[in-house]
Amino acid sequence: MTASHGELPASNVTQDYLKAIYAAVEWGGPATSVSALAARMGVSASTASETVRRLADEGLVHHERYGGISLTSRGRHAALAMVRRHRLIETLLVEHLGYEWDEVHDEAEVLEHAVSDLLVERVDALLGHPVRDPHGDPIPSPDGEVSLPPTRPLSETPAGDGGHVVRISDAEPQVLRHLADVGVRLDAHVTVVEARPYVGTTLFTVTQPGQAVGDAVELGDPAVAAVWVTR
Repeated sequence: MTASHGELPASNVTQDYLKAIYAAVEWGGPATSVSALAARMGVSASTASETVRRLADEGLVHHERYGGISLTSRGRHAALAMVRRHRLIETLLVEHLGYEWDEVHDEAEVLEHAVSDLLVERVDALLGHPVRDPHGDPIPSPDGEVSLPPTRPLSETPAGDGGHVVRISDAEPQVLRHLADVGVRLDAHVTVVEARPYVGTTLFTVTQPGQAVGDAVELGDPAVAAVWVTR
């Protein structure tokens, strides 16, 4: 079944691929390649290539041979609808069902395919129409509008500078747990004190909203790479 402009593709696989292609570029990354998409989806390169060809035939993606994969207008519409479902479900699980922020991604990956449009809008209303999920990722509006704050990766922030935490990648649950344990959460202010490349860590001061004096925190490179801050 090929999706029209106003409906989601029927295939869960198609929905997942479109969401992954969108996620690759959402925070300024390059367009994904077939090999990168295969790694993200946990399939062989040949399987990913075959699926991308099918998506292109259905008018959902553009793909130049050996080039990056991008979404068509219809593909982006469908991807944003799935992103909206996923992030609203994550927010519901954290705010109303007692989940921790490192537990919700896999649950939302399953539930996003099962809920109806009506349920998604009821969840949105219940939550008070949130604009970001528990990790700071923006929740698209019903008509597909997305508002990204001006940000930069914490890893690219020089010593003596910093910003408020606006996004933390949910790719690695153990990293999320560690960051929560040391107080690196959304809206905390992080100041870079000293990079220590010889041991693969960076020293920061982390100040919570309303806190007068920050706490010293040392983070390894994988944890630093997961954090985005305001410019």
